Amino acid sequence: QVQVVESGGGLVQAGGSLRLSCTASGLILRNYAMGWFRQTPGKEREFVAAINWSGVSTFYADSVKGRFTISRDNAKNTGYLQMNSLRPEDTAVYYCAARANLNGGRRINDYDFWGQGTQVTVSS
Repeated sequence: QVQVVESGGGLVQAGGSLRLSCTASGLILRNYAMGWFRQTPGKEREFVAAINWSGVSTFYADSVKGRFTISRDNAKNTGYLQMNSLRPEDTAVYYCAARANLNGGRRINDYDFWGQGTQVTVSS
């Protein structure tokens, strides 16, 4: 049974940093691309960042480019999202997803397995 679990969310002041982790079990993560999405109440889930199977190729939503960094450690079956210079508009539930493809995607339907999400709240 595949499980994807996010951790590391919390409450932080504007300008602060958080590091989210995404641990997968029941699959060999190096065979999957990974992505991070976020969602606020009443809005659609939106793309944040993605990384290919090896970690060499990454891409980001314009809203987080230069502030967030996606990475992975295949030996630990874990992915990460480092979030710096956080803003109140970054407040959301953040979801990690795994895609049965070597390359990441921007669409929700690109991904096969999802975590339950972790709340990130940025206070002004």
